[in-house]
Amino acid sequence: MSRRPGACLRCCLVIFAIVSALAVCGPALYWRFKKGVLVAHSKSSCPPCVCDCPPPLSLLKIAPGLANLSVTDCGSSDPEVKKEMEKQFVDLLTEELKLQESVAEEHMRHMNITFGEAKRVASLYQREAEKCNAATETCEEAREWSEALLIQEKKVTNLWEQRARQMGWEGE
Repeated sequence: MSRRPGACLRCCLVIFAIVSALAVCGPALYWRFKKGVLVAHSKSSCPPCVCDCPPPLSLLKIAPGLANLSVTDCGSSDPEVKKEMEKQFVDLLTEELKLQESVAEEHMRHMNITFGEAKRVASLYQREAEKCNAATETCEEAREWSEALLIQEKKVTNLWEQRARQMGWEGE
């Protein structure tokens, strides 16, 4: 009983595959068959067609300047290009190395300027931090000094209050 649904599913898949193949290939086969039948009928009833078409345009007629693109003529009229092309390979490499060296020197000069500026700004921030620390220390010393004075004043006030109570003052 369990094999029957599997067999039914397989049969449905085979039928689906055949229908799909016919749906994809069917129209092409139909038109090929129909064209073959028409050719067989047309050979007997129609004379051959005579075409009087103009020849296709060539590239030379469309753009005459494009035909003269030889590499040997490249830059021969320009004296600067001709001079560059005559240089030896070693000279070109030497020139490239000099260019890279000058770029590296420029980069190093820019880095040195940036580094000097960073050192200057760091020094400025360091001085500001030292000023801030000195001001904090001064404030802390003043606070401690005023706290000590306050304690001393409280002692003197208590002493005077005790003397006043001894003399008969009753307070507020």
